[in-house]
Amino acid sequence: MLRVGLILPSGFQVMSYASLSVFEIANFVSGETFYDVTILSEDGGRVANSFGMKTETNLIDAGAFDTLLMGAAPGFTPPSPKLLGFLQDAVRSTRRVASICIGAFTLAEAGVLDGRRATTHWAYAQELQRRFPKVRVEMDRIFVNDGSIWTSAGMTASIDMALALVERDMGQDIAQATARTLVVHHRRAGGQSQHSAMLELDAKSDRIQDALAFARKNLRRSLSVEELAQVACLSPRQFSRVFRAETGQSPAKAVENLRLEAARFMLEQGRLPVEEIARETGFGDRERMRRSFLRTLGQTPQSVRSASQPLAAI
Repeated sequence: MLRVGLILPSGFQVMSYASLSVFEIANFVSGETFYDVTILSEDGGRVANSFGMKTETNLIDAGAFDTLLMGAAPGFTPPSPKLLGFLQDAVRSTRRVASICIGAFTLAEAGVLDGRRATTHWAYAQELQRRFPKVRVEMDRIFVNDGSIWTSAGMTASIDMALALVERDMGQDIAQATARTLVVHHRRAGGQSQHSAMLELDAKSDRIQDALAFARKNLRRSLSVEELAQVACLSPRQFSRVFRAETGQSPAKAVENLRLEAARFMLEQGRLPVEEIARETGFGDRERMRRSFLRTLGQTPQSVRSASQPLAAI
């Protein structure tokens, strides 16, 4: 049995609990108590959450743990010397230490992230890098694993991270069954972007939304302005004008971003050859896709695949 401890700071965000559901359901689908989950705090006893309700906790030094999760504090309140000392010791005695959202700031304050790759919520990633220059902050990742240290982005990303931990411990089948039971329709890889191209486009009219949905489902096609305009029941000239007014992008740029998002996800899964991914996402060939990745993301398709390789290889 593996002991998992969630450390809760005072006023913690209630979504810090989300990751624990993954371990609970993993026990359920496996038919055994593989994980023993414990709620911890610096002083034990009742700890208030962001809603003002209180949770019973055990002292942080309540025995040995296989995995420790640092919950998200309310803002950037400096952690106490006691908590910092505990985390510094835990890195040496615990198999895995992980943070949820801005819990990464607490790990960084303890020096746990020095020289390591890490992430946090996109809105605070630059601040994490500014405060802790020794940390290699990857600002656009769902979660990052660097050795025994794991960090996750915004709150729901802790679910993706916890599913990856379960996959490491119990295998892909249990992790997938856990995700299905939690109704997590798309389990995101660690290297996946925190942003969505479709969400950022945010078209307002049904016509432009229909054109975007068509593009996303038919990335292998050329997806010319004329073809998209026909889906939107507009002339090409009118379609281009309305599209840019609603999304702030040209149709060509929007299609490229949709292709990039799809290709990036397929690369992170680590299953298809790069050449096939280029064809499936409409780039045509790997060189054209490589140029688009470098121009837009500042990295090659191979570097994207390499960043997520530890999980893809499980």
